[in-house]
Amino acid sequence: MARRVVVTGLGTVNPLGMDVESFWKAAQAGTSGIGLITAFDTKGFKVHIGGEIAAFDPEQWIEKREARRLDRFDQLFWAATAQALADAGISYEEDDPAALRAGVVVGSGIGGMISFQGNLDVMRDRGPGRISPLAITQIIPNMAAGLVSIEFNLFGPNTCTVTACAASANAIGDAAEIIKRGDADVMVAGGAEAPLCEFALAGFSQARALSTRNDDPGAASRPFDADRDGFVMGEGAATLILEEREHAIARGATIHAEVAGYGMSSDGYHVTLPRPGGAGAARAMANALRNGGLGPEEIGYINAHGTSTMANDVTETEAIKTAFGEHADGMPISSTKSMTGHLLGGAGALESLVCILAMRDGVVPPTINYENPDPECDLDYVPNEAREVPVRAAMTNSFGFGGHNVSLVFAAH
Repeated sequence: MARRVVVTGLGTVNPLGMDVESFWKAAQAGTSGIGLITAFDTKGFKVHIGGEIAAFDPEQWIEKREARRLDRFDQLFWAATAQALADAGISYEEDDPAALRAGVVVGSGIGGMISFQGNLDVMRDRGPGRISPLAITQIIPNMAAGLVSIEFNLFGPNTCTVTACAASANAIGDAAEIIKRGDADVMVAGGAEAPLCEFALAGFSQARALSTRNDDPGAASRPFDADRDGFVMGEGAATLILEEREHAIARGATIHAEVAGYGMSSDGYHVTLPRPGGAGAARAMANALRNGGLGPEEIGYINAHGTSTMANDVTETEAIKTAFGEHADGMPISSTKSMTGHLLGGAGALESLVCILAMRDGVVPPTINYENPDPECDLDYVPNEAREVPVRAAMTNSFGFGGHNVSLVFAAH
């Protein structure tokens, strides 16, 4: 019998909320989590805005001495994972045999960028002998998975996906495949990013990827709107607990959804731009549907990649039309990046969580700041206000620099 994979735990910290329910309430209300960056002085930069988590206190989750040794992206993933494990009702002692069948896959696009920049500054200003002996472990993207494995006694498969903005979607899909092939019964899967530092802001600015709507931060991220001018960087993390279905039922777990489909493809076109026409993205969506044995008409909602860049939003619109045919015209589609900003490698996990909550509550969150329709983006983007819609299956799209395309499908259990 084929092993099926379900979601039994959810956790997040992001610009809209410090837990799942506060985030979801704000998302349904169309709240913007974007403001002026306070983590550092943005004077001299073209961009002054971002999606910060101003209220995050790592010591709520991590012992003070340990927290000081970690990069912020590690702290965020730790917090989201602690929430998700608690939601799933899972806790392992070190000698628990079940811990050998529980693992982690984390996704991050750039890992410990704040620590990377900080240690380079120290080396330049004070010499190479003064950087932290923990500099390397603070930087490497896989360390978030390693840390939660150590803290929560997860001794099964432990790995990391680094596929730019598709990273945490890949993490969830790969974790589901690990369970399906019988190598684990429980997997912590998700992603984190903490990119709000000078280097990342300057780099994305020079790539002309970011919005410069500094005078109105809350209106800066405007996916599919004709006046969009780039994405807004955000920080955050989201974790899903994936579990083999019979294992979850046997222990009486609450099942939030089933991981029904996972599709990937490559554009093979350009380091930053999507292939015109969206053929690669369309293949990822079609592959996810095929993998889940679902027809296009069975998808009731798409959480779009929807970055608010000129190239992505047109291409994704074309890709959805290709993959879904006539069903694309009447299907609710929204981009929650309009509210959270773009969490880069952490985006796919957070947007997977949105799909699951939309199915749970029969509410599709809006794309805010949608004021001037773009003739080339002519689908139903759920403008500005949430909508009550029964959803039995939902898809989320994540596309990364380098042409990485990932689509995930979640179905009601």
